Amino acid sequence: MYAHISGIVEEVLADRAIVEAGGVGYELLCSSQTLKCLKAGAPHKLYTHFHISLSQDVMALYGFETKEERAMFRRLIGVTRVGPKLALSVLSSLSVQDITLAILTENAAAFDKVSGMGRKTAARVLLELKEKVTADDAAIDSPAGIKGSTGSMDIRSEAIAALVSLGYDGVSAGRAVAAVEDCDRVEDMITGALREIARKGKR
Repeated sequence: MYAHISGIVEEVLADRAIVEAGGVGYELLCSSQTLKCLKAGAPHKLYTHFHISLSQDVMALYGFETKEERAMFRRLIGVTRVGPKLALSVLSSLSVQDITLAILTENAAAFDKVSGMGRKTAARVLLELKEKVTADDAAIDSPAGIKGSTGSMDIRSEAIAALVSLGYDGVSAGRAVAAVEDCDRVEDMITGALREIARKGKR
């Protein structure tokens, strides 16, 4: 219905923002990551998703700082028993790169910090999205305000993307990278991952 909204940010609240565009004030539910990028009184563009809940007879407009965040939101709400509220909670706790890396490495524990998400739901996310994400999703550039949880996470994402470009599948690359201790350089992470792959191949 709406691809994006560009206007003046009127107000930034705990879980939503009001953006005026064309004389209309739009209420957009947002992740905390996106809300950090907004400043009251400043112009801003948000990518949007219009959601209708037939079971609850509710309509809501969601706003995202990037197309990638919106795409991940749409993937998440496609998972069994994951609604928009929980999907936003995930995106408030983890960046798109963090989520993608968790899926590629089958790391359910990464979702422990997400309010309202148990291990069973996390396992469902991993199962239902493992064929819908790629290493490229983990290597996207984030705008200021939306970053991975740690610097090492960005290095791991780049290493996974590099291994996939060498012909390894995303899951194998993710597992190999996850087995390597934190490194300051992508090159070292890749080298360690290749050694891990070679070691497993000799078993």
